[in-house]
Amino acid sequence: MHTNELRFLDAIATRKSLDLVAHLTPEDLTRTTPCASWTLHGLLSHMATQHYGFAAAADGDGANPAHWRPIPLGEDPVADYRASVKRVLSAFAVHDLEDREFTLPEFSTEFAFAADKALGFHFIDYVVHSWDVAKTLGLPVDFDKEVLDVALKLAESIPDGENRVAPGAAFGPAVKATGTSTLDTIVALLGRSPSWPDTTPGQSAASA
Repeated sequence: MHTNELRFLDAIATRKSLDLVAHLTPEDLTRTTPCASWTLHGLLSHMATQHYGFAAAADGDGANPAHWRPIPLGEDPVADYRASVKRVLSAFAVHDLEDREFTLPEFSTEFAFAADKALGFHFIDYVVHSWDVAKTLGLPVDFDKEVLDVALKLAESIPDGENRVAPGAAFGPAVKATGTSTLDTIVALLGRSPSWPDTTPGQSAASA
């Protein structure tokens, strides 16, 4: 897919995550999430950190480990997350990304990624993390067909194997889809049970 198309779809998914995060209250931060090892506070910190890391990569400074250190959330976590969204969307928007390579040490320390690949990583992550936040807060989440069609293709292209159980893996092993929507299929392919928190035996949530 063309880089500009992915940039457009990624902005939709990223803004959707912010729309959902805007509903949380301080009491919600201790809630468990579909990401098995994280409370909502931990998930939100991870999401904000990734935004800053990808923004730095778009700026050509992704190799600096300081940009990937966990972001501490302050007294207003929604404002902190909003700032991270503004940062990454601005970084993606101001650069001509077509021929830019992204250094993403959390994905590989051996080589850089073409812009379309990097944007694909960020896009699918925030489709899924939007679902994570919605599930945690008990909110509905929906995306246009265009977003879901591209996200499904990306989810289907991500290898499912031993790499999914390695420490720090982005997604857990695929589980059986228990829902009927395209979004249910996407999250199941990437290790989430669509019926979370009422998961069935053998259907564990992903770690990230």
